[in-house]
Amino acid sequence: MVLGGGRTAEGMASAAARSARPGWGGSGAARRAAAAAAAAVCLAVAAPVASAGAAEPGAAEQAGGSPDGRQQGAAERRAAALRAVTDAGAVAAIAEVRDGGRVWRGGSGVADLATGAPVRTDGRFRAGSVTKVFTATTVLQLVGEGRIGLDDPVERHLPGLVPNGAKITVRQLLNHSSGLWDSTNEKGGVFPELADAAAVRDWLDQGGLTRTITPAQVVAASVAHAPNFPPGTGYGYSNVNYALLGMIIERVTGRGYAQEITARVLRPLRLDGTYFPGTATDIRGPHAHGYVTLVEGPGPADRSDRDVTVASVSWANAAGELISTLSDLNRFEQALTSGRLLPPQLMKEMTTTIPVEIEGQPTGLSYGLGLARWQLSCGEVRGHDGGVPGYSSQLWSSGDRQVALSVTTRGDDKQVQAQMVAEVGFLEQAFCGTR
Repeated sequence: MVLGGGRTAEGMASAAARSARPGWGGSGAARRAAAAAAAAVCLAVAAPVASAGAAEPGAAEQAGGSPDGRQQGAAERRAAALRAVTDAGAVAAIAEVRDGGRVWRGGSGVADLATGAPVRTDGRFRAGSVTKVFTATTVLQLVGEGRIGLDDPVERHLPGLVPNGAKITVRQLLNHSSGLWDSTNEKGGVFPELADAAAVRDWLDQGGLTRTITPAQVVAASVAHAPNFPPGTGYGYSNVNYALLGMIIERVTGRGYAQEITARVLRPLRLDGTYFPGTATDIRGPHAHGYVTLVEGPGPADRSDRDVTVASVSWANAAGELISTLSDLNRFEQALTSGRLLPPQLMKEMTTTIPVEIEGQPTGLSYGLGLARWQLSCGEVRGHDGGVPGYSSQLWSSGDRQVALSVTTRGDDKQVQAQMVAEVGFLEQAFCGTR
């Protein structure tokens, strides 16, 4: 895989890492997947090492008939690639690969550092920005019904809320070309600076992560800051775009975005493990714990893992609030890409993308209306990634194959970057390793 411009893999990975420094609001597809795509250049050497060895007992399961030797070999390589994520320092990693009627699931690591209980592949997790695909699907359904126009200005639906709202369109919110500053990821927004361990520790000790932060507060913090660029002149990933889309759904339908997405997507597809927690801070049913590592010095002893499982993700709203399962996410992606949720003309709109670049260089990633397009070594996949404190998620489809991955990350910037590289290693193995 070559990422243009004649730059070295190391240089691209370094630039990507600078752009992808994790924030409280999750780095989202624009930053995390771009970094992962750049880092994937290095995997041509790493992948054969990761694929060595057999699956751990009980770590993987296969459905859809007895596997033949080729399928068994693919399952073992997937299990090894998944273990590479926890070998890189993640607490746990679970994944599901759905290929027609055949399903593979695997897990590595523990659900809880305190008890050491093994992670469950049927457990729930915070899906982060994968939520955006659900939100975008609902907005596009409303477009199909004539209740929203893609080129409607924000001002038409939310008068007076956003400065220059007459120049920002619904389409620009969906594809992150609005220029609005991201108050959930940038320094000076609604969260303390993640690099300031003392400030983060004090904030956590005072219950900061369990406080309710409303979409209105997220938007207010954004518009108090200058935009990054004039609407429609660039690309800049911002959770604020989807906070506004959630408000537009509510204004148009008279129901909150969570109710509308549940009625239009979750219930029809029988995604029973998926829900919007609202202001609730727990995760229902079996789930892996999430952790944030506070780095307060140069040595290994100068860091601590804080359990952030109990948290309010009200700030993530329509941009990243969803709690789900591997199976539900893959079944949703399968329904979306097969045309069950949107007619062809709206799927064409959804998959019309703008390029994502790092320091002016291509990344192999482009972004449509809530759905990203990513070039792997064997071809194109579409989907999204996500991140909220303690949880990283991936959901991608090649059309005939869907892959969902959830990782509970841990460590400093370098360790998290290594885990991101391993996530891409798993995706490369899942999509390309058997072709």
